[in-house]
Amino acid sequence: MDSATTTAIALSEGYQVHALTFRYGQRHAVELEAARRVASYLGVRRHIVLDIDLRAFGGSALTSELAVPKDTPLDQIGQQIPATYVPARNTIFLSFALGWAEVLGAADIFLGANAMDYSGYPDCRPEYIRAFQQMARLATRAGVEQGQQLTIHTPLIELSKREIVERGLALGLDFSQTLTCYDPDSEGRACGRCEACLLRLKGFREAGLKDPAAYQTVRR
Repeated sequence: MDSATTTAIALSEGYQVHALTFRYGQRHAVELEAARRVASYLGVRRHIVLDIDLRAFGGSALTSELAVPKDTPLDQIGQQIPATYVPARNTIFLSFALGWAEVLGAADIFLGANAMDYSGYPDCRPEYIRAFQQMARLATRAGVEQGQQLTIHTPLIELSKREIVERGLALGLDFSQTLTCYDPDSEGRACGRCEACLLRLKGFREAGLKDPAAYQTVRR
């Protein structure tokens, strides 16, 4: 949901979008099909699905046999870094995005990070984004020889999930095409119980809307 909304925002602002999705050994690999649907639906210029095997490291419920936390009370989500945190994931993803951006001659990277209604991930915080942006400006030929001031855009970082839902709908997004769940079934239906699902459902509920995504079981 966040990545799709971020893509729609970039397109609405006149950017030519090259979308990057990662197959990193995540248990919710059906999100790759959702990413392809969204990229096609929005008409991005190019969409690459890149392979990285983070299961070799493990350390997360998304890349190992650890259980995905379920039914966490909403008021407890974000109080600690959860088992679904993938070590250094955004740093790894942004590094690949930075490499592609330099090849493309692009000075802008968009990331769907959110620090309001989120699950406590340290690499979704504004201070992390600022630090990576500064590093990126120092670490590339485009930055050193051409003086390129690469910008990492995080248009959702201060929005609630309700505001993200409303912004996406205002841009014409079809959220039934998106998948947020960390533990979907083989048919791509969301579990309705992991923290990602609970936060997404909260956003739709607070917007006074029904989430159009397919769920295995859900308390709306």
